[in-house]
Amino acid sequence: MFKKLPDLVAPTLTLYVDGHAVTAERGETIAAVLLRESNAASRTTPVHGSPRAPFCMMGVCFECLAVVDGVASTQTCLMTVEEGMRVERQLGRKKVTQ
Repeated sequence: MFKKLPDLVAPTLTLYVDGHAVTAERGETIAAVLLRESNAASRTTPVHGSPRAPFCMMGVCFECLAVVDGVASTQTCLMTVEEGMRVERQLGRKKVTQ
């Protein structure tokens, strides 16, 4: 759906979305990277399991929640990518650990 125009100056890095290596540019948000994937959904709703994808891109709507480096319900539109970062789509309710 979305495609990034190449920036010949920006350094690239690798992060992992659901275990698959994805290339991104330093300074991009995780949500922007997810929107370029064939499955742009970052989570499913807790009740009906409906797929949700980043929407407002400014931290207001909470549609972009995902598990980032083991932390559930992270707003991916507010986090920039880092080398080796692990992102998992959040399916259903946030898992509570004790």
